[in-house]
Amino acid sequence: MGKIHVVLKKEDIDQAKISEEKIAVVLDVLLATSTITAALEFGAEQVIPVLDQHEAMQIAANLPEQSYLLSGEYEGRTIEGFLDPNPLQMKNAVKGKTLILSTTNGTVAIKRASEAKRVYVASLLNGQAVAKKLNNHHLNETVVIICSGSSGEFALEDFYGAGYLIDQILSSESNWELTDSSRAALSFYSGSVNSGEEVLLSSRVGQMIKQYGFEEEVNFVASKGIFSIVPFVKGQKTVVREEVHHDTNQI
Repeated sequence: MGKIHVVLKKEDIDQAKISEEKIAVVLDVLLATSTITAALEFGAEQVIPVLDQHEAMQIAANLPEQSYLLSGEYEGRTIEGFLDPNPLQMKNAVKGKTLILSTTNGTVAIKRASEAKRVYVASLLNGQAVAKKLNNHHLNETVVIICSGSSGEFALEDFYGAGYLIDQILSSESNWELTDSSRAALSFYSGSVNSGEEVLLSSRVGQMIKQYGFEEEVNFVASKGIFSIVPFVKGQKTVVREEVHHDTNQI
């Protein structure tokens, strides 16, 4: 029997424990993991998550010109000279390119989880596909769902996303042991009377994004299960998409 645990913010990641054959699933619904998922769906070759803009510039310096895009924010403000790290802004810009992404929370969480046996990137956009992947390939393992949080604080939208992911996992396979944190996330999601858009917009980060004029992005990332790709971290450095084979039941 597999086990599902939820970590409430990236600062709570136990890097010693997560390196012990754990499967990590990182969530930063607003917006990093949603942006990564969308960028790969829209044709990016790969996404390189980084800790900060300085690391982003170092990586970019070693890549051919025109082969990459720099995107990022720090504490909610777009880094000067970088693209806004919003999913819809990727649509017409990333095809065939490497996206170098720096965010306050999500990319940091991915880097902190990089020593896990496998690291997947999840969002509401691809939660159904990630759940299917976990059921098909990791049914007898320990899955740690990591809510990135917001600058060291609990983030409502990530907790909601964790609950949605667990709901999707259990909808087709009930042979999982849930820790108290994962039960709490599932209960919050299942008991919510509001739509995904309402939950996300009611969160602190959602309110901030709305003030910046990106309410359309929030509505978009609240769309559940519209993408069937499963991004994963390759070589502890880059995030690539796992191809979906439509002629089988396996991802």
